[in-house]
Amino acid sequence: MKPMLRRSHRTAARPLPRHRRLVQRRPRCRGLAHRWWSGLRGDERGDVPGWVLVTLMTAGLVVALWTVAGSTLTQVFLDAIAKVTGAI
Repeated sequence: MKPMLRRSHRTAARPLPRHRRLVQRRPRCRGLAHRWWSGLRGDERGDVPGWVLVTLMTAGLVVALWTVAGSTLTQVFLDAIAKVTGAI
């Protein structure tokens, strides 16, 4: 049997690694490799209750900071805009 070769624009043809040859020759191995790799990556859907909790906590922090330091933050923002626009 002829060895499977890989070609690159930088290198000459060289044999594929053993695990790649097995996956390319056997469709069943390809499916197993895909399932194994998917398991390593984890679930892509994410943790919805966790994200909801993070979002609500962030919104709560913003509201808390705004009630405590709202006037100061507004003045800092207006001063920065005035410096950028040249309206000092």
